[in-house]
Amino acid sequence: MITTEAAAESAVPAVPGDSGASGAPEREQLVWPWKDAAIRALVQRIHQLQAERAQAFRRLEEGHRQYLSSGPPYDFPRYRSTVHEVTQAFAAASREVLAVEAELAGPRAQPLLASHVRRLQQLEETRLATVALLQLMGTPELTGQDSLQMHQLKMKVIKTMEAISEVLQDLRFDAESAE
Repeated sequence: MITTEAAAESAVPAVPGDSGASGAPEREQLVWPWKDAAIRALVQRIHQLQAERAQAFRRLEEGHRQYLSSGPPYDFPRYRSTVHEVTQAFAAASREVLAVEAELAGPRAQPLLASHVRRLQQLEETRLATVALLQLMGTPELTGQDSLQMHQLKMKVIKTMEAISEVLQDLRFDAESAE
């Protein structure tokens, strides 16, 4: 079975190629530690990535709270740094989720599971965009603009999180059926 350490190594995406006579490196080959993993392990990795995303959302929320409590004057550079770190975490998780989707759709011939993973990715994109908009609307410059719209956005986040939970349950159930 693939360990957490092997999963972490998947963040090391490439093995450098030999340099040509011109001194320019050849195109790097991607390393995929999940190639021979069981479908169960792929689904487990999706769940681990979701846990990483949840942690990134918590960091984003905490960074926004700290930003709002830092002023005036507000510590925007610190908040911008947090947003940058979280964006990198989301991007890394998304790359791996998309790779798992491609693995399920292609070599594993599991289109149903691949569609669950694709839907999960779409829902996470919606969630992130909505949370970002909520945070923007919650900045001191825009506070109190439209409380109805903020309420609607909060409800959208909640409904999106519920849909994510449903997709994860469907993924787990259908993966058990596929093995």
